[in-house]
Amino acid sequence: MQEATDQNFENEVLKSAGPVVVDFGATWCGPCKRLEPIIEELSKEYQGKAKVMKLDIDNSPETAAQFAVLSVPTVLFFKGGKKVDAMVGASPGAKEVLKKKIDALL
Repeated sequence: MQEATDQNFENEVLKSAGPVVVDFGATWCGPCKRLEPIIEELSKEYQGKAKVMKLDIDNSPETAAQFAVLSVPTVLFFKGGKKVDAMVGASPGAKEVLKKKIDALL
Protein backbone atom coordinates (compact mmCIF):
# COMPACT_ATOMS: atom_id res chain seq x y z
CA MET A 1 0.00 0.00 0.00
CA GLN A 2 1.23 3.46 -0.85
CA GLU A 3 2.11 5.98 1.82
CA ALA A 4 0.77 9.51 1.42
CA THR A 5 3.01 12.30 2.78
CA ASP A 6 3.12 16.08 2.89
CA GLN A 7 5.59 15.85 -0.03
CA ASN A 8 3.59 13.58 -2.38
CA PHE A 9 -0.02 14.36 -1.41
CA GLU A 10 -0.71 16.80 -4.23
CA ASN A 11 0.61 14.49 -6.97
CA GLU A 12 -0.64 11.17 -5.55
CA VAL A 13 -4.05 12.31 -4.29
CA LEU A 14 -5.17 15.71 -5.57
CA LYS A 15 -3.88 15.17 -9.13
CA SER A 16 -4.91 11.50 -9.34
CA ALA A 17 -7.04 10.57 -12.34
CA GLY A 18 -9.14 8.15 -10.31
CA PRO A 19 -10.69 8.10 -6.84
CA VAL A 20 -8.35 8.04 -3.84
CA VAL A 21 -8.99 6.89 -0.28
CA VAL A 22 -6.60 8.15 2.39
CA ASP A 23 -6.46 6.64 5.88
CA PHE A 24 -5.14 9.30 8.29
CA GLY A 25 -3.71 7.54 11.34
CA ALA A 26 -0.84 7.30 13.82
CA THR A 27 1.38 4.54 15.19
CA TRP A 28 0.20 5.24 18.78
CA CYS A 29 -3.51 4.99 17.90
CA GLY A 30 -5.28 1.74 18.92
CA PRO A 31 -8.35 2.14 16.67
CA CYS A 32 -5.96 2.93 13.76
CA LYS A 33 -4.27 -0.43 14.30
CA ARG A 34 -7.68 -2.17 14.19
CA LEU A 35 -8.56 -0.38 10.94
CA GLU A 36 -5.19 -1.10 9.29
CA PRO A 37 -5.92 -4.69 8.09
CA ILE A 38 -9.24 -3.51 6.62
CA ILE A 39 -7.49 -0.72 4.71
CA GLU A 40 -4.91 -3.26 3.47
CA GLU A 41 -7.70 -5.58 2.22
CA LEU A 42 -9.48 -2.72 0.47
CA SER A 43 -6.22 -1.66 -1.16
CA LYS A 44 -5.99 -5.12 -2.75
CA GLU A 45 -9.71 -5.41 -3.57
CA TYR A 46 -9.85 -2.05 -5.34
CA GLN A 47 -6.46 -2.25 -7.05
CA GLY A 48 -6.79 -0.70 -10.51
CA LYS A 49 -10.13 0.95 -9.60
CA ALA A 50 -9.29 3.24 -6.68
CA LYS A 51 -6.05 4.18 -4.95
CA VAL A 52 -6.02 3.37 -1.22
CA MET A 53 -3.29 5.10 0.80
CA LYS A 54 -2.17 5.63 4.40
CA LEU A 55 -0.94 8.87 5.92
CA ASP A 56 0.80 9.11 9.30
CA ILE A 57 -0.32 12.39 10.87
CA ASP A 58 2.86 12.63 12.96
CA ASN A 59 5.06 12.41 9.85
CA SER A 60 2.80 14.60 7.67
CA PRO A 61 1.20 17.19 9.98
CA GLU A 62 0.71 19.81 7.24
CA THR A 63 -1.65 17.62 5.22
CA ALA A 64 -3.55 16.55 8.35
CA ALA A 65 -3.99 20.24 9.27
CA GLN A 66 -4.96 21.20 5.70
CA PHE A 67 -7.91 18.79 5.86
CA ALA A 68 -8.74 19.54 9.53
CA VAL A 69 -8.11 15.98 10.69
CA LEU A 70 -8.65 16.35 14.44
CA SER A 71 -9.02 12.71 15.46
CA VAL A 72 -7.69 9.45 14.11
CA PRO A 73 -8.45 7.26 12.38
CA THR A 74 -10.06 9.50 9.79
CA VAL A 75 -10.55 8.20 6.26
CA LEU A 76 -11.02 10.82 3.54
CA PHE A 77 -12.36 10.11 0.06
CA PHE A 78 -11.16 12.17 -2.91
CA LYS A 79 -12.45 12.38 -6.46
CA GLY A 80 -11.22 14.84 -9.06
CA GLY A 81 -8.84 16.39 -6.55
CA LYS A 82 -11.64 17.28 -4.10
CA LYS A 83 -12.57 15.76 -0.75
CA VAL A 84 -16.04 14.29 -1.30
CA ASP A 85 -16.62 12.16 1.80
CA ALA A 86 -15.16 11.19 5.17
CA MET A 87 -15.39 8.56 7.88
CA VAL A 88 -14.11 9.20 11.41
CA GLY A 89 -13.40 6.34 13.80
CA ALA A 90 -13.17 2.57 13.43
CA SER A 91 -16.55 1.17 14.36
CA PRO A 92 -17.69 -2.43 13.88
CA GLY A 93 -18.79 -2.85 10.29
CA ALA A 94 -16.20 -0.32 9.11
CA LYS A 95 -15.28 -2.44 6.07
CA GLU A 96 -18.85 -2.43 4.75
CA VAL A 97 -19.16 1.33 5.30
CA LEU A 98 -15.84 1.96 3.53
CA LYS A 99 -16.78 -0.31 0.62
CA LYS A 100 -20.09 1.56 0.10
CA LYS A 101 -18.29 4.90 0.14
CA ILE A 102 -15.61 3.69 -2.31
CA ASP A 103 -18.22 2.12 -4.63
CA ALA A 104 -20.04 5.48 -4.69
CA LEU A 105 -16.87 7.07 -6.12
CA LEU A 106 -16.46 4.55 -8.97
